[in-house]
Amino acid sequence: MSPEEMRARLERLREALGPGVTVVVATKYVSLSDMALLVEAGVEVVGENRAQDLEAKHAEYGDAFRWHFIGHLQSRKVKVVNRICELVHSVDSESAAKRLEIPALVEVNLSSETSKSGVAPEELADLLGKVPDARGLMTMPPQTDDPEASRPYFRRLRELARTHGLAELSMGTSQDYRVAAEEGATLIRVGSALLRVERTV
Repeated sequence: MSPEEMRARLERLREALGPGVTVVVATKYVSLSDMALLVEAGVEVVGENRAQDLEAKHAEYGDAFRWHFIGHLQSRKVKVVNRICELVHSVDSESAAKRLEIPALVEVNLSSETSKSGVAPEELADLLGKVPDARGLMTMPPQTDDPEASRPYFRRLRELARTHGLAELSMGTSQDYRVAAEEGATLIRVGSALLRVERTV
């Protein structure tokens, strides 16, 4: 894919979502060399899942992007994230929270899936009290081919954020970002919607 083609996709995506939504391009499967394509395409915010990849990519591309951390946050990796990122989307433990020095979102497991990270809704208030600079919430609904199936989870997250007076909502990926935006997302995490040749936004 050319930088021009990706830039066009990115602009269509931003137009579809509106000015109140930040597009976070998930770079888990983007190689170090291919990050240059994102720079040329005008990507502004990237989200990385692994601390070691975050370090390697930041060492090469530094100020080319605003860096977010969107993977499971281990307490022993917080130091790296503090140094590089402007926002963490995925705090779900007190041990990680107490080491944070940057704004963060708390990940909430609304589906009760054991395979997913995140705190249970009933534990949210307690963890929020331990995050130094909590800005909002994040969730990952169950995997589905039907974007509408994600709507109840996004709506519930919005209600929880409102209850706790939080403004930021990180929800929605390539498969369901339109529904997430309709339910109040302020941050959308997309990968394949931009990066796969066979797909368009």
